[in-house]
Amino acid sequence: MAEVGKGVNAGKLASNVQKRITRAQEKVLQKLGKADETKDTAFEEEVAKFNKQLADGTKLQKDLKAYMTAVKTMHECSKRLHDCLAELYDPEWFGKEEVDSIAEDTDLLWQDFHQKLVDNALISTDTYLAQFPDLKTRIAKRERKLVDFDSARHHFASIQKSKKKDEAKIAKAEEELGKAQKVFEEINYDLQEELPTLWDSRVGIYVNTFQSVAGLEKNFHRDMGKLNQNLSDIMTKLDEQRLAKKGVTTASTGKSEEAANHNLSESGSEAPKSPAKSREGPPVSRPSSSQEVKQDNIINLLEDAVVPDINNSTQPQNEAPTVTNGSSDAELPPPVLYKVKVIHDYGATDSDELDLKAGDIVLVLPFANPDEQDDGWLMGVKESHWIQNKNLLVKGVFPENFTQKL
Repeated sequence: MAEVGKGVNAGKLASNVQKRITRAQEKVLQKLGKADETKDTAFEEEVAKFNKQLADGTKLQKDLKAYMTAVKTMHECSKRLHDCLAELYDPEWFGKEEVDSIAEDTDLLWQDFHQKLVDNALISTDTYLAQFPDLKTRIAKRERKLVDFDSARHHFASIQKSKKKDEAKIAKAEEELGKAQKVFEEINYDLQEELPTLWDSRVGIYVNTFQSVAGLEKNFHRDMGKLNQNLSDIMTKLDEQRLAKKGVTTASTGKSEEAANHNLSESGSEAPKSPAKSREGPPVSRPSSSQEVKQDNIINLLEDAVVPDINNSTQPQNEAPTVTNGSSDAELPPPVLYKVKVIHDYGATDSDELDLKAGDIVLVLPFANPDEQDDGWLMGVKESHWIQNKNLLVKGVFPENFTQKL
């Protein structure tokens, strides 16, 4: 029996070697143009689609596995982060048990997400790609059988064309041609049916894969969002407790500071602070005491009661009019807007500021560029400088709350 087996194997091996030699010779003749080659353009297009589909499916499988590896890595990182929080969280802090429970639920959620990705996306993709190797083998076999068919066809034609015809050889060549054609057509027919069906099936696998991933991600992030919201609420309450404890310890200090500020506000009138040149709100004017109001009113009445000297009221036409102490805007020379009286001393802190003494009268002038005016500051010139140095006016800015409008 062993010898018979060896003989069968040896005969089969010799037959395979002979087939390879015959195919190689046929391919050489076809490339040299000495033998025609059977062409099937429609089938070649199907094979091109098959190769593209195989490449796309392999890429999808590779990227899906990389995605799942990343999910697993994120799961491990999330677990370590929650374990770290559990170690740092003091037992007496608010929500200790809830924090531990959230860590466990988060871990289970990651596990469930990964497993469902395997079941609903990866396994179906693997099953889809599992049919390609067999089809690829059958396509290669069809190519070999097509070469055998062409070789048998050419051999039969050459025998028929020979001058010395051998009917036995012709019959044998015809029989081999029939066998080769039958084998080729069976494989070709099956592939012609399966390849278009496989090409159309790619839509279903893409829909299933990405729909599964999208749905699983949506549910996962929804449930994970709830857990994260619960954890955020616990952290907020923990911080509120910390602030509440801190407020208790600083309550007495806060009350003493409030009392000190109240006493300071009742300790008599002081000179107001000059407003910042670039601050946003208007300066708070200093409230005047009743005694100061009465005194200022008396001064204003006396100033309004001054009667100008008739003999000296006539001025030359070419001389600039002098400014009187009256409050009427008609008596103010342009571009003076109005007058103010200084009620508190003010020492200039910058080169563009006026140095004022209580009782000085200042003529308020408009700013050349209104955008340059800061809240709480005015532009002006001392009345004494206006009268004495008409052509050399020394103007500058000053705080409005140090003056009183006349």
